[in-house]
Amino acid sequence: MTEMILLEAEENMDNAIEVAKNNFASIRTGQASSAMFANIAVDYYGAPTPLQQLASINVTEARTVVISPYDAGAKKEIETALRNSDLGVNPSDDGQVLRIVLPQLTEERRREYVKLAKTKAEESRVTVRNMRRKAKDQIDASVKDGEVGEDEGQRAEKELDALTKKHVDAIDALLAHKESELLEV
Repeated sequence: MTEMILLEAEENMDNAIEVAKNNFASIRTGQASSAMFANIAVDYYGAPTPLQQLASINVTEARTVVISPYDAGAKKEIETALRNSDLGVNPSDDGQVLRIVLPQLTEERRREYVKLAKTKAEESRVTVRNMRRKAKDQIDASVKDGEVGEDEGQRAEKELDALTKKHVDAIDALLAHKESELLEV
């Protein structure tokens, strides 16, 4: 019984780590990356559509990205979505593709991105802690109902705490890596 609860909690916490990785990948650093555009939604015929479904994204140089729309009619909407995103980019239209030259990050902008990364890390930590609370409530309920003994409940709780610590530490390591990426000049 408790093994199932712990397995489900670990799976959910692993998913939270994946979400944190994706969130960190979408934060811009000094280098261009196609992952920066993962969270951009384009208003395509009235429906918000992920940019990856509407165009190919190629990093041609360290700070240059070329976006080739599959549908030429969607180019204006893609350009608008890029301008309105929090990436701070200004795409230029050469008739067939959109080119984005990422400006060098200023110290102020780097610090803003570090704050954003810390916010996303805290959101991920809260998610992991909420999953811990849910699993602990399930363990407590099964002890109260007599489905498992108190000793097994305490052992499962200790395992749950170790699992939570492992996942929070992983999020902290991801944050430290992203911070070092952002602050290197």
